[in-house]
Amino acid sequence: MRLLWKTLPWLLLGLFGAEIIAVLAPKKDGAFHVREFARLPVLLNGRIQPLDSAARNSLLQIRSTGDVPLEEVPSWKFWHHAKKLKAAEWLLEVTALPEQADDRPIFLIHHPDLISELKLQDKGIEKSGLRYYTFNEIRSVAQEIIEQGQKAAEVKEELQTTYQKQVSKLAHAVFLYHRLKNSFRPEVSDDFAQELAGFRKDVSSLRAAARAGQTEKDFDKETLGRVEEAYTHFRGMAQSGYLLNVPPLNPEVVRDEWHSAGRSIMESIGGDDFHPAVTFFAKMSTAYRQQKAEEFNQAVAGYRQWLEPQFAKEVKKGRAEFYYNDLKAFPYAMRVYVLAFVLAIVALLAFDLWPNLSESLRRSAFYLIGLAGIVHTCGLVFRMVLEGRPPVTNLYSSAIFIGWGAMVLGLVLERIYRIGIGNAVASLAGFVTLVIAHNLALGGDTMEMMRAVLDTNFWLATHVVVVTLGYASTFVAGLLAILYIFLGLFTPILSQKLTQRSAAALVAVGTVAGGVVGAAAAGAVAAKAARRPGELDIGKALAKMVYGIVCFATLFSFTGTVLGGIWADQSWGRFWGWDPKENGALIIVLWNAVILHARWGGLIRDRGLMTMAVFGNVVTSFSWFGVNMLGIGLHSYGFMDAAFKWLMGFVGSQLLIISLGLLPLQLWASFRGRVTAPARADGAKGKPVPAPAGS
Repeated sequence: MRLLWKTLPWLLLGLFGAEIIAVLAPKKDGAFHVREFARLPVLLNGRIQPLDSAARNSLLQIRSTGDVPLEEVPSWKFWHHAKKLKAAEWLLEVTALPEQADDRPIFLIHHPDLISELKLQDKGIEKSGLRYYTFNEIRSVAQEIIEQGQKAAEVKEELQTTYQKQVSKLAHAVFLYHRLKNSFRPEVSDDFAQELAGFRKDVSSLRAAARAGQTEKDFDKETLGRVEEAYTHFRGMAQSGYLLNVPPLNPEVVRDEWHSAGRSIMESIGGDDFHPAVTFFAKMSTAYRQQKAEEFNQAVAGYRQWLEPQFAKEVKKGRAEFYYNDLKAFPYAMRVYVLAFVLAIVALLAFDLWPNLSESLRRSAFYLIGLAGIVHTCGLVFRMVLEGRPPVTNLYSSAIFIGWGAMVLGLVLERIYRIGIGNAVASLAGFVTLVIAHNLALGGDTMEMMRAVLDTNFWLATHVVVVTLGYASTFVAGLLAILYIFLGLFTPILSQKLTQRSAAALVAVGTVAGGVVGAAAAGAVAAKAARRPGELDIGKALAKMVYGIVCFATLFSFTGTVLGGIWADQSWGRFWGWDPKENGALIIVLWNAVILHARWGGLIRDRGLMTMAVFGNVVTSFSWFGVNMLGIGLHSYGFMDAAFKWLMGFVGSQLLIISLGLLPLQLWASFRGRVTAPARADGAKGKPVPAPAGS
């Protein structure tokens, strides 16, 4: 059994490491080289991205998922992975086989009043309380959806009802779907490559007739009819096409003027030939529609060969971002964080009862968090390279970075302290923030172009990164405080004495986590504990950790806020304008300062410190998300009113935890039976007995 406990951490690490290797291994295409197609670059949302990203982000806007399930699997069969249509395959189906794509359940409608209004109660597929509909099922009410969406759009977003928001989103999804259908070929076309060739031939015939002196009345009626019909289709493509997949012919003059296929066709009607990109995409669409794999693969390869000489940078960007999408680093890290958190909690609960098991699980959690942290870091750095920006550019990236910072702080604490608390904090913070990031990504592209005022890498790398580290450290302090409260209430762990090794390590904890302000105080207590091991219990040590991290958070929050003021002065001509986001940042600084002053002044002890640190989670969440929901101010770039109920739920949970933290000590398992008065006389020896550390 002892051998099992020793090898378990390495077994788990090897298992998940092998999965990473499998993910990194090159993947082969099927008969159709869809993965090569997915790597091709397009211009969308102001940036070059692969078709895979364009398809994925479009599907997220329509269905709120990055792929389309091909089979329904009951929730209880969690081990069975349902077959799915990946984003690039779905895009090919939409553009080349729209009649088949129209039967895919991709339109998400979950408002009961809207479902009733559209008379869709008996249609669609229900899964996890949500209803998905095919285009064929909503085709008859598509125009009504568009009209209602236009009316809803006339109302300011912050004043819209939930019904109006839902119908507006659905109308956008229907319109986007229609635009995707017409991105590579007219929706009604059957053999677009042949139609382009036929159009060019017919136009040449009419020109020859005109040069021969014939008037329009003398033209061949059948030929003229085909030309007029094709022109109507091309004009529809130009008006509806979504993807800008046609690069400029003279990139050395202007490199960013990509056009839709429809617009390119309209601009070249009077010329001798169509743009090569239009021809290649027409061949791809026709070959995929006719299920001719070899012709499809030749068209994809031919277009890539045409692109590479003049658009090598764009081709490289498309391939790199496709690889980033294919890795799915953050979802993988999220799964590992969950398992690590479970192991960390079980290790804490077994701390006193089964020490060997506890240590094995603690080490397992630590190794897994390290592995997830590597994946998390690689995903973060990869994203930075793709954007050419520092790590924080929007709400999505801030969630990823805050989770990364909290994970690193938790690992540092665990590496030094080795009692499992750092593991719990690191894994929980990593998981929760990546869940938040996942939900923020449902709106579509997370690498959109920066607003002009934010297009400054220096300030993004200083103000934004520093203040975000302040967010992360404040959350870490709050998570440690939550652990203190739950462990104190339900377990005797807080009263356990530290070993000499753990007590001595407090010196390093004070130095690393305490920052400039807290290092001396925390370090002095730690040094005293190291000289006299056994006098400091885990609860008291946890309080020192929270104190040190609050010092760290105060320093970074204050510095980041000042840097933001300097940036505002340069960009907007004023250092401070009482903008909601500025107020939120200031509140974090003030709250952390209040905690420190209350501690220094003796107004609070350990439990008071913990409850105030938990309220720091409320303050930080408001500054991070709440001010964006107001929809006002110069910082309202990430308007997220849809998250309001989740924010309120989080605030409510924190207030509940604070109320638990204020329960009398007699109800705490870690302090039950101990003296709660400041001091009393010992009946046997007549000596004062100090109050427990948690009072």
